Amino acid sequence: MKHTISVLVENKFGVLARIAGLFSARGFNIDSLAVGETEDPTVSRMTIVSEGDEKTLEQIKKQLNKLIDVIKVADFKEGEFIDRELMLIKVSVSARTRKDILEAVSSIGAKLVNAGSKSLSIEISSDQNKIKALLELMRPFGIIEVVRTGRIAMDTSEKGLEAEGKP
Repeated sequence: MKHTISVLVENKFGVLARIAGLFSARGFNIDSLAVGETEDPTVSRMTIVSEGDEKTLEQIKKQLNKLIDVIKVADFKEGEFIDRELMLIKVSVSARTRKDILEAVSSIGAKLVNAGSKSLSIEISSDQNKIKALLELMRPFGIIEVVRTGRIAMDTSEKGLEAEGKP
């Protein structure tokens, strides 16, 4: 089972390396990792997606909470958060396929960000289902390159994780 874990950390040198090291030392794989500064420049949010059972998740949370630079750890449960991922995809295009590609891009809510004579670059910011759907729609045209961010997620409660995590 995939788990989305949000970790508020002090925005200091080496924190990312220590957290990644914690996962690798215990044999836990990180499927996705996104890190960015919050509205407070001294605090960063890490969104980590990892696979494992409940026992594994509890172990991860306990180990994260032991790290000195960690402010707050939250395991997002299904339906209690929103998540997004950004993908840029470059596909082959010809005069014959251009219209079909543009229709597919429009139908899924993506947007064209660069058009060349032999390729189109497309951007989508959405949940994983739409990201996968766009990949499948573009496969027949010939995918040249794909660049994806890690998943980012936000608690849907009124309070939010930052408010809870303030020292």
